[in-house]
Amino acid sequence: MKDVNLKVISNKQIAKNTYESVLEGDVSHITAPGQFVNIKLEGKFLRRPISICAVEDNRLTLIYKVVGAGTEQMAEAAAGTVWQTLTGLGNGYDLTKSGDKPLLIGGGAGVPPMFELCKRLVKEGKAPVVILGFNTKDEVFYENEFKALGADVVVCTADGSYGTQGFVTTPMETVDYTYFYTCGPEPMLKAVFKASKTSGQLSFEERMGCGFGACMGCSCKTITGYKRICKEGPVMEKEEILWEK
Repeated sequence: MKDVNLKVISNKQIAKNTYESVLEGDVSHITAPGQFVNIKLEGKFLRRPISICAVEDNRLTLIYKVVGAGTEQMAEAAAGTVWQTLTGLGNGYDLTKSGDKPLLIGGGAGVPPMFELCKRLVKEGKAPVVILGFNTKDEVFYENEFKALGADVVVCTADGSYGTQGFVTTPMETVDYTYFYTCGPEPMLKAVFKASKTSGQLSFEERMGCGFGACMGCSCKTITGYKRICKEGPVMEKEEILWEK
């Protein structure tokens, strides 16, 4: 973990209520896809945890949805704005278990961490299949960016306005894969867990107080006891998860 100042290079809307920010600075503590950063905003007591979409050299790409005052403030940031940022948070995905044809499943705000993961898997010679899930056509983003990496991409919309109608579990039924990785809202994670045919890793979205394990506010129950999503997570192995009733 490292606290650094990152400068906003660009900040633009890419879909309904969805923004892409490119930041520049010291990103050396970001080592694994699936990690996140925690951004300090002027006038806000708690930082905003945002998953990492891509990292290369000294540049970091974040994608976030505007859901409240904090992310509204982020969306209004002009180029040149400096954000104090905790970097290298969370455990990230383990690529060593992927097999030759991993399945990557992202839902809404859970799509961004799939991008850096896909990029690294392709670089290792793997052939990932990517399922992207959204509610409607105007929420779809990064379909072409995943295709440009060389991945086989399936887009689902709940209302059928674009791509395959239904949820991400619909195309899962007909895809052959060696392992799965996923990130998204908890109802989606539960559905993927139930529908999956192999082992895999699930990344949980959670409101966080500190982002580095001090406050215990984002704990979840596993077969080995409670784990902090921000510290021991956000990525959990399929076999260790205990779903609360």
